Amino acid sequence: MIHLLKHAHRKYLISRLYVKYVKDNPVIQQDIERNISARGCKVNPDILKKKFNHLMLYYPEYAEIFFWRITARYHPWKPYFVNDFNCKIFGSTKIDGGLMCSHPFATVINAKSIGKNFQFRNSLTIGNKHNDNSKIPSIGDNVTVGANVVIIGDITIGDNVIVGAGCVVVKDVPSNVVVAGNPAKIIRSLNDE
Repeated sequence: MIHLLKHAHRKYLISRLYVKYVKDNPVIQQDIERNISARGCKVNPDILKKKFNHLMLYYPEYAEIFFWRITARYHPWKPYFVNDFNCKIFGSTKIDGGLMCSHPFATVINAKSIGKNFQFRNSLTIGNKHNDNSKIPSIGDNVTVGANVVIIGDITIGDNVIVGAGCVVVKDVPSNVVVAGNPAKIIRSLNDE
């Protein structure tokens, strides 16, 4: 009985969050669509409100991104939806729609800008070099980053890039490539596929 009451309470909170933050926000809507698609979720009926409800109830990693998007790191309702991921995305970092994280544990993101459809996994560090916040990365569209990756300095990562797990990226990366290693090196072009 208590479980049903908690579930009903969470659904009520989700409906309030939807009205206030989601229904008129195209960036959050892009995040929702990307997460539903990438996770292969089937929601019936196939409407935005139901998709948001599904993600908030069953994917705490999505909820972590949602509360960052609404600049409510300490929102009083956040504990109903989010585990303690120890994920920090700097408020000054601009990230376009379609943001998705699979496991946001032990992640710090401090970048000039990140394009649309950015996807990352756990233990990601994106940040400055020599403690100088003018030397932070810019990341393009459709970039996927594996686990345990470090991206630091005043560098640019192009569009359509896959950064392999465990990479240390300290130099510019062109578009349409896969990089791996420490230091990161291009191991494949995506133009050949």
